[in-house]
Amino acid sequence: MNENINLLYKYPIPDEKYVDTKLNSEIIKDKRKIIVLDDDPTGVQTVHDVSVFTEWKEEDIYSGFLENNKLFYILTNSRGMTSEQSIKVHKEICANISKVSDKVGRDYIIISRSDSTLRGHYPLETELLRSEWEKLSQKKMDGEILCPFFKEGGRYTINNIHYVRYGNDLVPAGETEFAKDKTFGYLSSDLCEYIEEKTEGKYKAKDVIYITLDRLRNLQLDEIEKQLLEVEDFRKVIVNAVDYVDIKVFCTALYRAMQKGKNYIFRSAASFVKVMGGISEKPLLTKDELFISEDKNNGGIIVVGSYTKKTTEQLNALKEVENLEFIEFNSDLVLKEDDFQSEILKTLSLEEAAIRNGKTAVVYTKRSLLVLDNDTKEKALQRSVKISNAVQSLVGNLNVTPAFVVAKGGITSSDIGTRALKVKKATVLGQISPGIPVWKTGNESRFPSIPYIIFPGNVGSKETLKEVVYKLL
Repeated sequence: MNENINLLYKYPIPDEKYVDTKLNSEIIKDKRKIIVLDDDPTGVQTVHDVSVFTEWKEEDIYSGFLENNKLFYILTNSRGMTSEQSIKVHKEICANISKVSDKVGRDYIIISRSDSTLRGHYPLETELLRSEWEKLSQKKMDGEILCPFFKEGGRYTINNIHYVRYGNDLVPAGETEFAKDKTFGYLSSDLCEYIEEKTEGKYKAKDVIYITLDRLRNLQLDEIEKQLLEVEDFRKVIVNAVDYVDIKVFCTALYRAMQKGKNYIFRSAASFVKVMGGISEKPLLTKDELFISEDKNNGGIIVVGSYTKKTTEQLNALKEVENLEFIEFNSDLVLKEDDFQSEILKTLSLEEAAIRNGKTAVVYTKRSLLVLDNDTKEKALQRSVKISNAVQSLVGNLNVTPAFVVAKGGITSSDIGTRALKVKKATVLGQISPGIPVWKTGNESRFPSIPYIIFPGNVGSKETLKEVVYKLL
């Protein structure tokens, strides 16, 4: 066991009930709506009974503003976009939010929710949000707060170093497979250095403000507030955290600073959103709460698109479960158009037969990335898009209603939720397992009111997918 795991237990925990009281009093005072721009569907990993909009027309945003909840989500899916696409989408969203805010007379806060392992369009998205907000509001954005802590997924920030937990080991994020991402890779585990790396030196590591665990655990609210009040010129602030209490203490000081006129953009993982929005605790969902299809005879469908090592291990463990029909979708046939189309039709037929017979179909792509000689990024992207289109069609073109849908992987869950299931607005029921959210699909969707389980590619142990499926069967 790596000794650095002891870092999680080094700091004494303060009286959390006292902290909750302080935080709740600050949340009540703040009348702004929180809008969470989520770059893939996994960002609702910590919340319940909130709305997720998959479109951002004025009427959708207006609906979100009128809800009693303090926050709502807009699913941008931008992690699966090019930089140019993300810019276009964020400009549209900012413009529409500003129009609705003026119409209803209510200010707002934007949280850019992204990956707890530091992947995504950063700093592009937060810089764009800053410039658009300043242009539309005629105000100044003082700073940017980064908080990638995500307890349910084992992501911790200690002494400014961001860690990913593997069993009893804490591994610096820059040494994990996530840091080797072909699109969003990085080198630095120290978040101060990560900022300098990603901003190409525009913001120096030495200039980053950071909130220490010592200060958080000793409830030094006045000192933290003072740090936040000193932030200007879009300076970066890092929040260290190993437990929810750390975020609660920070958010108490943060709300106080905002009440005194400071403005911030947030780049965070899912845990920060829960605390900032005052979302209560809720036990894991039971089978009775999952709104299983009225047709009790039908099986469900599980689609595994992510090819991370963790996902493959979880898929292998799932093979121990009875009454499942495992179907490999030969995604490598993307190189041969006729064979690829035949493979899609064959897979669909096998899925439908299994579901009608009361068995749950488990469809999975090849477990390794297709690598070709003399390949180009453009051709690789074209293949990837074609495979993604095929995978979502394996749900969207079903002629039988499954009892439930499970999608494994961020891009897979995005495509299935928005394109296959055609969800415009969903309600987050809660979590079926820590960090694994469940949507209730809307009446407009392809299969209304079934549970849609969004299973991130980088969450859980080897056994977690199996445990989730046992709960569904």
